[in-house]
Formats: sequence, C-alpha cells, structure tokens
Amino acid sequence: MVLPGVYAPQEDTALLAGALSDEALPPGAAVLDVGTGTGALALTAARRGALVTAVDVSWRAVYAARLNAARAGLRIRVRHGNLFTPVRGESFDLVLANPPYVPAPGGGRRPRGAARAWDAGHDGRLVLDRICREVPALLRPGGVLLLVQSALSDPGLTVGQLRESGLKAAVTRRQRIAFGPVVRGREPWLRRRGLLSGTDNEEELVVVRAELPV
Repeated sequence: MVLPGVYAPQEDTALLAGALSDEALPPGAAVLDVGTGTGALALTAARRGALVTAVDVSWRAVYAARLNAARAGLRIRVRHGNLFTPVRGESFDLVLANPPYVPAPGGGRRPRGAARAWDAGHDGRLVLDRICREVPALLRPGGVLLLVQSALSDPGLTVGQLRESGLKAAVTRRQRIAFGPVVRGREPWLRRRGLLSGTDNEEELVVVRAELPV
C-alpha cells in the first residue's frame, strides 16, 4: 500500500531487491533499511527471517511501512528520523539504502515534502556523502552496505569515499531506464550541466556494495 506523498517502489527499488537476493542472509541477521518508504525492502528482508529496522524521515512513510508490515504479518521495527539518527549506537549485518540522489537546481535549499525522496542538492550527493561517512560505524565485521543511486550523482565518488573509510566497495549492478518524471522535468538543466549528453535518453542506475572486512 502506497500512501499519498510516499515514494512508491520503482526500478531502483527492484534493482536493490535483486542485489539483496544475492546476499547470504542467515535467520536473525540484523538489517537496517534507511529511507524505507513503503517498507518494500524491509519486508523482503523480514521474509527471509532477518530482524529488520526501517527508518524514514517522512511520518507518512513510517505509517505506510508499519501498515504494510502488519498487513503482511511481519514484525518490523519502524522508526522516524533523519537517516541513521534513530539507530545511533546500534550495529547491523546489512544496511540497505535507497536515498535521494537526483541532482536538483536551487542551490543549497533543502527539499521539502515528497521531494525529500528524490531531490539531493546541486550534485545529487546531499545524502550520499553522509551515508559514506557514517555507515562504517554501523556495520558489524563482515557487514555489508547495499546502496542504489543514479549515475548522475557520481557512483565512482561513492565507491572512492567508502574505500577511504576502510570498506571494500564496488559497483555490482547496473540498469538503464527511461527518464522518469523528475529527470525528464529537469532534463535541459542536466544537459547544460553536462550530467546528460546531447544524445542520452536513458538514466543509468547502479548498486554499490561495500563490505567491512572481518
């Protein structure tokens, strides 16, 4: 169930779910899903026997995730808050992240309302950089981060920052998709900035996998 104003599962959700299916996830593994939205990925992990915590900055998303968990008969701890703030001091075997990653005009203005699910500052890295800085402290030895983002927001920088933090990181999945309404609406601006070429008519999504060595 998708409540009004909550990010609906789309191609990026499916791409991250595919990466999740590749992970060995023993029953009882501690999983964190940040930016959970409807809770789709949290539910997928819970169905595999994981102990799942889901976080979202949107109260509507929190309610949607709780409702969807109840409808599915699954136990998920859903918390309201900004990224990792609600789980300070905790650690996890797996962190799932589908953060906002679309570059947005408007300088340093922080997005409001539903746009918080996709707008991510002038370079698309408003949340990505914070994840790269903070996620190592939340991973247990051998723990894994699975993060989905657009090629528009520099996956190479994400991989580089995670490696500088001591993680083993690489892009493990790629998928090209037709422009969605957000990218299509700012297509001229993205082309002027050189983030889209004159011939690009698709957006590339990638999954970055990072692991904390044992």
